[in-house]
Amino acid sequence: MRRPRLSALLILPLAATLVPALASAQQTQVKTGQSAFEDALEQKPGNRIHITTADLPVPHEEESVDNGPTISPRNGAVPQVPAGYKVELYSEGDWQQPRLARTAPNGDIFVADSKAGKIYVLRGVGPDGKAQQKEVFASVESFDSSQGKTLPFGINFYPAVNPKWVYVANTINVVKFPYKAGDLHASGPAEIVVKELPGFAQLRGGGHWTRDVVFSKDGTRMFVSVGSRSNVDDTDNNPGEFHRADVLEYKPDGTFVKVYASGIRNCVGEAINPITGSLWCSTNERDRLGNHLVPDYITSVQEGGFYGWPWYYMSTDGGVQDPRHVGKHPELKGKVITPDVLVQPHMASLEMLFYPNARGAGAFPAAMDGDIFAAEHGSWNRKNRAGYEVVHAFVRDGKATGEYEDFVTGFVTPDGKVWGRPVGVTVGKDGALYIVEDGANTMWRVTYTGNRQTASK
Repeated sequence: MRRPRLSALLILPLAATLVPALASAQQTQVKTGQSAFEDALEQKPGNRIHITTADLPVPHEEESVDNGPTISPRNGAVPQVPAGYKVELYSEGDWQQPRLARTAPNGDIFVADSKAGKIYVLRGVGPDGKAQQKEVFASVESFDSSQGKTLPFGINFYPAVNPKWVYVANTINVVKFPYKAGDLHASGPAEIVVKELPGFAQLRGGGHWTRDVVFSKDGTRMFVSVGSRSNVDDTDNNPGEFHRADVLEYKPDGTFVKVYASGIRNCVGEAINPITGSLWCSTNERDRLGNHLVPDYITSVQEGGFYGWPWYYMSTDGGVQDPRHVGKHPELKGKVITPDVLVQPHMASLEMLFYPNARGAGAFPAAMDGDIFAAEHGSWNRKNRAGYEVVHAFVRDGKATGEYEDFVTGFVTPDGKVWGRPVGVTVGKDGALYIVEDGANTMWRVTYTGNRQTASK
């Protein structure tokens, strides 16, 4: 194994706490088979998981439950991080529903407050570990009052170097705000880039509402993810699913090009692999097939690729037919792409990122450069809930190994109460991992306290 052992968890007090240096390298046992399907109370920093298609059970629709959490007060609780790291409260309050976070080239952190219809920008780290500045960069108003709020989510900067625009993907459209490095407030009104995204007519009660936006490495392509309207409706006879459960390709000026990839039920968070330049996404799969079906996933997104929804899901032989669609589209069975990293079923994998080659004071070990971090919002359709954490997936030479580890946990108390639900992750210019969660509406900053170059692999 190339990665250091992330040793025994520490429960941190409310104040910023410095934990011991990373433990000497030892092999950490990887949970496989049925033991890989851990629940939230089993999740500990450093637990390594490898779920494969061979581990998946047959469907058990009778297991389907509605077991969503009731959010409890935080009461001073703090996330748990691996030995060698510390966690600090970076921001709290002032949000209605914080979601995706992205870092501008100058180091400012932009956060979408979806329910409030606002984009915030946070800057700096004060002596208390909190943001020194927090401003509303822009309000995203509906461009058709009959449609209600647009629910901003995806944020990106264009072009990548010296950006002139901040793009915002909303439920019904994509807009852009004029921008120059250092702006804390948009210098002008939004311009519409994509007037109507799929689902525009069904905004009220229209299923998955998140839309992300990223640009290809060369800046010539814009990818917008659009989640399905339903759990598993047949897209052949449901016009409300047209161009949904897809990643759509546009030009940066908003010109539609094509459906880039399909059968991805809800690609919530997109990212570009810095080594290969390929598009990746973090996906919510379907519900009501049992406690351990179907795994959510993190995957590269192949151009023209089909990922199964709604008729199939991943398997060792090209796809398992969903029992609710028996006999449909046999020609697609062998075309189903198995995702790169299978995570716990139903745990709602949201924003993902590739850890950059950071050099700041809080930067993670160099061995993690290019690895994946993803926010797991937490399950509802599972008897023993899972998620409510940030995971770290291992990557070698731009390719995921299929293994991941529980990295930041503790959003669930020992008695099973949920106070935090991770939704966004981004890396600051200082190399710290910033985590947004929408249970207590807080943002956390995780830093590594050892020598990033000498940490064991």
